[in-house]
Amino acid sequence: MLSARHRRAIRLASRFVAPYRWQAAGALVALIVTAGITLSMGQGIRLLVDKGLMTQSPQLLNQSIGLFMLLVLGLAVGTFARFYLVSWIGERVVADIRRQVFNHLIYLHPGFYENNRSSEIQSRLTADTTLLQSVIGSSLSLFLRNALMVIGGVVLLFITNPKLTSIVVVALPLVLAPILIFGRRVRGLSRLSQDRIADVGSYVSETSVRSRPCRPTTTSPRTKNASPRPSNRLS
Repeated sequence: MLSARHRRAIRLASRFVAPYRWQAAGALVALIVTAGITLSMGQGIRLLVDKGLMTQSPQLLNQSIGLFMLLVLGLAVGTFARFYLVSWIGERVVADIRRQVFNHLIYLHPGFYENNRSSEIQSRLTADTTLLQSVIGSSLSLFLRNALMVIGGVVLLFITNPKLTSIVVVALPLVLAPILIFGRRVRGLSRLSQDRIADVGSYVSETSVRSRPCRPTTTSPRTKNASPRPSNRLS
């Protein structure tokens, strides 16, 4: 079960992705196509060996090679479309988030900036949104692709050898349990790292502002060589 904080984060992310729903749908279609082609590569190699090499028929060999090249071409086009659309959506979503956060910051009460350093806010606005860009622009699509490949691979294994697949499925939780346990630890360390990056960014910004050199005042030669004016006061 997802916590209330996770559900709220998903709702906020979906609200920012909603204006680009058609691009997201295209990326999802390309993702499904590439995952399906990747799973069918094994069948393509099997046809190439069984019907092309084993039969020693030039016509069947050419057909098998042509089918295999079509799979490779489709995989290349689908991967390019998926990567382009997902990266495009990530850039646009992060730009919208930064714009909305900035518009919210400029209308806050001045007392907010007395309790929070402006340099830390600036670091949060740049570093944290960059992390969101990497999640939306690459990590999420990789997660969905791997999830589809796992599901499709398990289905193909059940069709090929149900007994061996049952053994793999039973042993799968033993592999996933350490990943989930250490994943929570890594998530906490990642959040701590983001906090430290914000602190370092604010410290560097304040230090650079305070250590700005003062320019010496220059005097013109006329002023430097001018004789002092006589005083009009009576001694």
